[in-house]
Amino acid sequence: MMHLAFLVLLCLPVCSAYPLSGAAKQEDSNRDLAQQYLENYYNLKTDVKQFRRKESNLIVKKIQRMQKFLGLAATGKLDSDTLEVMRKPRCGVPDVGHFTTFPGIPKWRKTHLTYRIVNYTPDLPRDAVDSAVEKAVKVWEEVTPLTFSRLYEGEADIMISFAVKEHGDFYSFDGSGQSLAHAYPPGPGFYGDIHFDDDEKWTEDASGTNLFLVAAHELGHSLGLFHSANTEALMYPLYNSFTELARFRLSQDDVNGIQSLYGSPPASTEEPLVSTKSVPSGSGTPAKCDPALSFDAISTLRGEYLFFKDRYFWRRSHWNSEPEFHLISTFWPSLPSYLDAAYEVNSRDTVFIFKGNEFWAIRGNEVQAGYPRGIHTLGFPPTIRKIDAAVSDKEKKKTYFFVEDKYWRFDENSQSMEQGFPRLIADDFPGVEPKVDAVLQAFGFFYFFSGSSQFEFDPNARMVTRILKSNSWLHC
Repeated sequence: MMHLAFLVLLCLPVCSAYPLSGAAKQEDSNRDLAQQYLENYYNLKTDVKQFRRKESNLIVKKIQRMQKFLGLAATGKLDSDTLEVMRKPRCGVPDVGHFTTFPGIPKWRKTHLTYRIVNYTPDLPRDAVDSAVEKAVKVWEEVTPLTFSRLYEGEADIMISFAVKEHGDFYSFDGSGQSLAHAYPPGPGFYGDIHFDDDEKWTEDASGTNLFLVAAHELGHSLGLFHSANTEALMYPLYNSFTELARFRLSQDDVNGIQSLYGSPPASTEEPLVSTKSVPSGSGTPAKCDPALSFDAISTLRGEYLFFKDRYFWRRSHWNSEPEFHLISTFWPSLPSYLDAAYEVNSRDTVFIFKGNEFWAIRGNEVQAGYPRGIHTLGFPPTIRKIDAAVSDKEKKKTYFFVEDKYWRFDENSQSMEQGFPRLIADDFPGVEPKVDAVLQAFGFFYFFSGSSQFEFDPNARMVTRILKSNSWLHC
């Protein structure tokens, strides 16, 4: 196993309590634990050479992110409180990023769902397992329009099973403790399924790992919810063995999250959870669920997604809430409307906005000085008058610019256009419509938007895997 280079970075409080050999062993164990935890739940991607170079800033930032999300002091150090939390049992779904198999927006497009208990744990009688799952289903049924029915054979929307170690989905369980279960977001095939680690001691009470609490949490993932940083929420990633089962109820954070996806139950008199901030009155504003909706440009911004249309944009987060709808001028008064393209360069914390033969750079809600600049300063020939779409691959540090049926590739390291371009879109992205309005990179896929359709493109397989409506990202 690769080791994090914490020895020269951090002073571990546990070290002084051991002789030298014991301290070294304990530090090795702590580094192994921390590396595995950050890789599993906080998207730490490393190799041996990186750690030998002691990537201190990367490591400290990952630890700080983990500490902040789980409610600890964000020191960036492997203190005793942080190590204690890392050893606690928890859900196997990451707290940031996604399973690499997440494809698109997690929401069922129907309100009646089926589930099936494929096999049972030997820890509990079958009727106890049935009861725990049924109770977990009702937790979500009570606050949404969703209804559930159980199947006893065949393929259900949500297939529930118990397994140990490697069990066929490339997310191996780790034995007793730590990862208790994991679930996949809504979708066909194995999506929506829930797997419980049968190396745990499953119980009906708090004497072991309570099956109902874990099942209710994992069902939240099966319905499309990600983890919450709210320590009172059911969707908080750490297992809470101190919950009073007789008085269990969803937190308001959980309710807000699930209702942002599916709405309130039919009998509810609650107001719909829809943000109307910055939305002007009157007609002429684009409707997010219009089946003919297309986008002018799309970009990420510090973990959020921005979908631009005319004078407006939708802003949505992974975690919860209905997408917010704003005027572009509310956030960036000096930017134009009716944009052509947009993309984020994560390493520079900058979003670039294109309109005609000019482009702007923004950080947060500030337009940077020295802009707009001409697009030809990027290396385009003078015959190019505008950009149709753009996307930046943060791993490869390459930015792709799409113009009509061709594309250019820009190297973010050298800040120059690469040789051998333009190339035909059809040659390198087969199956994608040659007229591209916007491009987004997410979950290991490129999403090409053309009119009211989007093409999910797998760059490894070099093929379109799905065709979706453009506004599926807006919970439509």
